Amino acid sequence: MAEPAVLLFFTNCPDRERAEQIARTLVDERLAACATLLGPATSVYRWQGAPHTDTEWPLMLKTSADNGPALQARLFDLHPYELPEIVAVPVTAGLPGYLQWVRDETRC
Repeated sequence: MAEPAVLLFFTNCPDRERAEQIARTLVDERLAACATLLGPATSVYRWQGAPHTDTEWPLMLKTSADNGPALQARLFDLHPYELPEIVAVPVTAGLPGYLQWVRDETRC
C-alpha cells in the first residue's frame, strides 16, 4: 500500500499570538507535523463588498493527506475569522525522509 500524500495548508491569522496558538494546538494534537509562522504580511482583499487592507500572519501547516479533513475542521474551529482562508495544496515532490517524517508525526 502506498504511503499517504503530504499536504501543505495555508491560512492567515490576525496576529502573531493567535497564529502561534493555532500552530501549537494543531502540532500538539498531531494534526500537523510542523507549523511555520511567516509574517507579518499585508493582505489586500474585498470583504462584504468593501475593500480592506490588513496586516496578517501567514501560517503554513504540513500534514498527511489522511489528516487533511480533520486538520481543516479543527483549524476552522480554532480560527477567529468568520470565513478564514484555509487552502491546501498537495506536495508533489520533496526530500523523501522529510515527507516520511510528516507522515510519521501525524499518524494517530
